[in-house]
Amino acid sequence: MIPQFNDQSITVAIVGCGGFIGCHLLDAILTRTKWRVFGVDLDFYRIQHRLNDERCEFMVADLADKSVVERIAKYPVVVNLAAICTPSRYMAEAPEVIRSNYDHPAALADACAKSGSWLIHFSTSEIYGRTSADSGLLLEDESELTFGPVTASRWSYATAKLLTERYIAGLKNLKWTVVRPFNFVGPYMDFMPGVDGSGIPRVLANFSSALVRGEPLKLVNGGVAKRSFTSVFDAVDFMFALFEAEKSPFSQAFNIGNPDNELTIAELANKMRKIFADIKGVSVESIPEPEVVSGVEYYGEGYEDSMRRLPSVEKAERLLGFKAKTPIDVVLRESLTWFVNHYGSESSS
Repeated sequence: MIPQFNDQSITVAIVGCGGFIGCHLLDAILTRTKWRVFGVDLDFYRIQHRLNDERCEFMVADLADKSVVERIAKYPVVVNLAAICTPSRYMAEAPEVIRSNYDHPAALADACAKSGSWLIHFSTSEIYGRTSADSGLLLEDESELTFGPVTASRWSYATAKLLTERYIAGLKNLKWTVVRPFNFVGPYMDFMPGVDGSGIPRVLANFSSALVRGEPLKLVNGGVAKRSFTSVFDAVDFMFALFEAEKSPFSQAFNIGNPDNELTIAELANKMRKIFADIKGVSVESIPEPEVVSGVEYYGEGYEDSMRRLPSVEKAERLLGFKAKTPIDVVLRESLTWFVNHYGSESSS
């Protein structure tokens, strides 16, 4: 949909370029294309090796600044990855979570509609709401959405993201594509609490932190909920399929996930214990057994969960020729190996 990858005149704006997904997308663009990148974020520790790249310009800022939003919208392609997406904050800081995931991206959408930029907005699989254990495939344009009560502030993130999608779709002059990630995992994911972040990260970083520290993995409400895990490298490949789309990707939302990689959280914990033991060259029996905790005890008042999120990926395959391929054992090993190497000094042993 945009000029060839060898076109040096193209600049892509990446909001959140220093984050987990952003750092991988940045590397891929600089490796696979001759494009330039205008990167915006508040933290660049994941991309130190790119800060002096002559094809990049970086700005320490966020979307709360109107002048920054207008600057971003000057570029022909805008990828918005910025979000507060730490589960524990959904309960503790609901107003700020809503502002981050609705107010700011809505302002960016307005600016892109005015400038004519193509806005690729990263939403979330959480917009599918409070799914049940027997929920089937989630389809982008058909699945009904149900959320918990207002008192369950767990849904602050999901409802803000959904409202942003509806707002974007309602802007008549905006060229937009929405991406709904299903549990992207890989190197550089999230943080280790108490080391380079606070609060409770998403499940893979949460479990990885516990393994490195020699602590039991906490199974919230027994770990019976199911999730489908997707390699961040597959996610990057999706972005290039989007860039090269022969059919118009405008006014479309896409699930990006790997339904073949579905596990219960308890199954995930057991797989990660075995992979960690193999990485460290120890017996799995030496790794602490998981512990069951309640969601309210672990995350705080206002917590609820979705019991299953299984993505339909037919649309991305039909329109873009894309399908995630990395199997679960490879995804987990590459993620956990990076985490162990990066945070190994935090080990309790």
